[in-house]
Amino acid sequence: MSTYVLIPGFWLGAWAWHPVTADLRSRGHEVHPLSLTGLGERVHLAGPDIDLETHVTDVLNLIRYEELHDVVLVGHSYAGAVVIPSVADRMPDRIRRLVFIDSGPLPDGMSQTEFTPPEQQAADAELVRTEGHGWQLPPPSWSQLPDAERLTRLSVPQPWATATSPARLTGAWEKLPRLHVMCSFPAEQARAMAATVPAFRHMANGDWDHRDLLGGSHWPMFDRPAELAAILDEVS
Repeated sequence: MSTYVLIPGFWLGAWAWHPVTADLRSRGHEVHPLSLTGLGERVHLAGPDIDLETHVTDVLNLIRYEELHDVVLVGHSYAGAVVIPSVADRMPDRIRRLVFIDSGPLPDGMSQTEFTPPEQQAADAELVRTEGHGWQLPPPSWSQLPDAERLTRLSVPQPWATATSPARLTGAWEKLPRLHVMCSFPAEQARAMAATVPAFRHMANGDWDHRDLLGGSHWPMFDRPAELAAILDEVS
């Protein structure tokens, strides 16, 4: 059986993985969903100084102090783009596989917010200024997802410095096997974009596997948890 560490994206905590966690544990796997600092049950630790480095340290410490080895490290969205590559870059000997949920690794020196179009960057910065006390990005409306009331109740603002601080990578992580679970567009489209879009540079070659989980939302842990868990189990 495998050991999974599940890292959620913006606004979410370990609670977002509950159905996937339960499914994988029922199959005999060891599963560690994690709330990053300032999110989920750790929201009381939120502050303007929480940045990407804080979140990378969260995951490194979980792996170190739980004495985890041969880890399948799973990151959704932001966590896939910058958190799990950064963790694997520093601790490649503890990681067996990286799994990116509707996400891909950003190049060294790029931040999460730089991945979004300029108009979205401007809109988010304005939300942070006007509704986030200058350091938090408020959650979106969850009305398009199942159990929207629960998501609205449990999601919390994202510390904005986590979006603006750049990834710092040496390339050690690049030797690890990786799987991309594509939800917003098919993997072949990502491969095609990699030729011209710098943010997709690490998806330019064929040295990664993929599963397309199309037809749902960007958040398959909410609207397609059984299918997502089956994919994770398959690559165990």
